[in-house]
Amino acid sequence: MKETAKRIARARRTATAQGGRGRADARRDGDRRLTLAGLLRAVAAAVPERTALTDGSRSRTYARLDEHADRLAAHLAASGTAPGSHVAILGGNSIEWLEAFFGVLRAGAVPVNLNQRYIRTELEQVMADSGATALIAERAHAARLLEGGSRLPALRHTVLVDDGGPPCFREERGVGAPGAADYADALAAAPSASVAVADRDAVDDARYLLYTGGTTGRPKGVLWSQADLFRAALERRGRGHPRASGPEEVAQRARDRSPARLLVLGPLMHAAGQWNALSALFAGGTVVLSSDAGFDADRVVRLAEAERVHTVQVVGDAMARPLARRLAGEPERCPELAVLTSGGTPLTPAVRRMWRAWRPAIVINDSYGGSETGVCGAAGGVDEAPFTVGASVAVLDERLRPLPPGSDRIGRIARTGRIPLGYYGDPEATARTFPVDPDGRRWVLSGDFGTVAADGGVTLLGRGSAVINTGGEKVFAEEVESVVKAHPGVADAIVVGAPDDVLGRRVAAIVAPVAQGALDAHGLRRHCRRHLAGFKVPRSVHLVDRVRRTAVGKQDYRWAAGLVGTDSPSPLGAPRPDGGR
Repeated sequence: MKETAKRIARARRTATAQGGRGRADARRDGDRRLTLAGLLRAVAAAVPERTALTDGSRSRTYARLDEHADRLAAHLAASGTAPGSHVAILGGNSIEWLEAFFGVLRAGAVPVNLNQRYIRTELEQVMADSGATALIAERAHAARLLEGGSRLPALRHTVLVDDGGPPCFREERGVGAPGAADYADALAAAPSASVAVADRDAVDDARYLLYTGGTTGRPKGVLWSQADLFRAALERRGRGHPRASGPEEVAQRARDRSPARLLVLGPLMHAAGQWNALSALFAGGTVVLSSDAGFDADRVVRLAEAERVHTVQVVGDAMARPLARRLAGEPERCPELAVLTSGGTPLTPAVRRMWRAWRPAIVINDSYGGSETGVCGAAGGVDEAPFTVGASVAVLDERLRPLPPGSDRIGRIARTGRIPLGYYGDPEATARTFPVDPDGRRWVLSGDFGTVAADGGVTLLGRGSAVINTGGEKVFAEEVESVVKAHPGVADAIVVGAPDDVLGRRVAAIVAPVAQGALDAHGLRRHCRRHLAGFKVPRSVHLVDRVRRTAVGKQDYRWAAGLVGTDSPSPLGAPRPDGGR
């Protein structure tokens, strides 16, 4: 607990030293009362009987969601979870995931998102880095993390969510779950009275933490103030409307809106799915969740139709393309569906055209942003077009000066104003990604390169580091390379992104074996699966006699890109001309 408090304090000091706004500015315009748990309470009071969440077979009204958040908060507090501590959440998209998220916040603690596709060592790395002292997890995922006993000395309490597996996995699966409690039992036993820890007046230090793969190969915790996150990524307001002055105005606007129904297909443990769900809830809408373990276009279409959804949220072509193919030729399906929104990775023009061919009037909202930047802009046209960005977004030159509209120069896309405090517990990475310009203005660098059109629109060119965006998951090439090179049959290797019709990009490995016949692709992938999450394992393996390197001994990424048929960035960060975040 003390170490967690020290790391939060260190992140605050780092942000302040680099030009962060500090507490005084956080209080302006009522922002200090814009906590996520407080916003839920205000909206629930305004529209208590509206359906907040449904998965097709179960549902929660706003009043019940708020009550369950209170009960879970009371349980966590009684179990030793103190305000400011970190609580990890592990599981697929479910009603319980969002209940747990708000319950942790209501207890004054900070939720930590865990990627359910990670293997045990990857999960342990995030748990250890965050200093999480409690875990809320579906039983099967908890078993995978804790099989044979916990290797996490900071973990003191575990809440287990029923997922249809064994009711008591401690005995049946040999799992040691510290201080284990059943989720449903915990809610039933907890008092219903409001905890109100996160809703008290002095909340200008309320924090939000989101772990992301980033561009260094290891997950980083992006630390936001909750008020800034709400302003940068979650607030919905009509064109020309001012920002809400506080929770009361957010709730009033939710009451005045007709409740829209949003089908969230992106994982709630990623920014795109989570932020879309939270934004819909704070607008008084209904969040529809698919509890399927995998993506099935036919089942998604049936769910969207049965739940009469108005908007479907996808993660790039990997979801949008199969859905468009399933709907093709059936314009009568999903009659209420009017909006397609994508985040995490851009839609290709071909997929946009497929959706417009199915329903010409459909609104396409292709969002641009990231865990470190919030929502920076959007593109809605069918063809390649610049993103329309806000006034806080710019393309910077090498001196951190914004490029003027119409410039023919390429720069780094960045945002200023309401941006994160930095990376949790990592001041060096914070200094690199959140620099201060000569005028003392603090920026966050998105990692992407772009140009500025004459009308101010930003054309996204590509990332400046060897990151592969595969179906919305970001894979750091060097991390995969290190695992590939650990195989005894590998002499040298390079990993790049190759074009893929479904995923946008797939992970491709170019490998030189130690000797002829010493390696086969199947064996290499089997080796990788023991050390990496499934989405990081190379989907294609190209065997070569020698991995080409530059004159200074670095991998020749341009040669590798040509071999797999794509223009990936060079090791020096030269921009890629294809877009793709």
